[in-house]
Amino acid sequence: MDHHKRSDPRLAPSGRGPGKRAALILVLMAALICGAVAAGSLWNSGAKADRQLASHRHQVQATTTGPAKDAPAAARYGAKPQGVAPAVWEQPDHVRRSGTIHVPPRTPQGRTVTIWVDDTGTPARPPGSAADRALASLSGGSVAAASVGAIGAGALLLVRRRTEARRLAAWEQEWEQVEPVWSGRPRRGSAPGTDDA
Repeated sequence: MDHHKRSDPRLAPSGRGPGKRAALILVLMAALICGAVAAGSLWNSGAKADRQLASHRHQVQATTTGPAKDAPAAARYGAKPQGVAPAVWEQPDHVRRSGTIHVPPRTPQGRTVTIWVDDTGTPARPPGSAADRALASLSGGSVAAASVGAIGAGALLLVRRRTEARRLAAWEQEWEQVEPVWSGRPRRGSAPGTDDA
């Protein structure tokens, strides 16, 4: 019977063939492209910011005037252990300055260390390095790629569920037409003894 072949749910298209693979590949490619664009943008903007910052940062030699003490946790720059010590230095326009600077732990009094200062001669963070910029770019690119991939996968899942629901509804409607022929049960809305097959 032709009805059997059309109604068998195993023979109905399920949307799991080459179209689904192509859609997944498309989402993956879009995610990778967006991640690469985001990483490139972050690299370029970071490089521009680092160049601008570097034009206002200067390395000077400072001499400690006391022994180093442990730095407070809130004042540490990253994971590298540091201490703080009083010191004197000359800012770029040869004005003598003094203050507290970050030094390696256990730095003795009288040791000369290189520090970064801003245009006013105040100790400041060094300009960003290429490694820091690369890490920030890769992190941002990864987040962008993951976000686009998640949104694309969610959209594919939603489309698949809607398609599956429509397919199952169509199968159910077709089954209502075919099942009485197989079972001999009257169809809904038809009187017993009539044959409208």
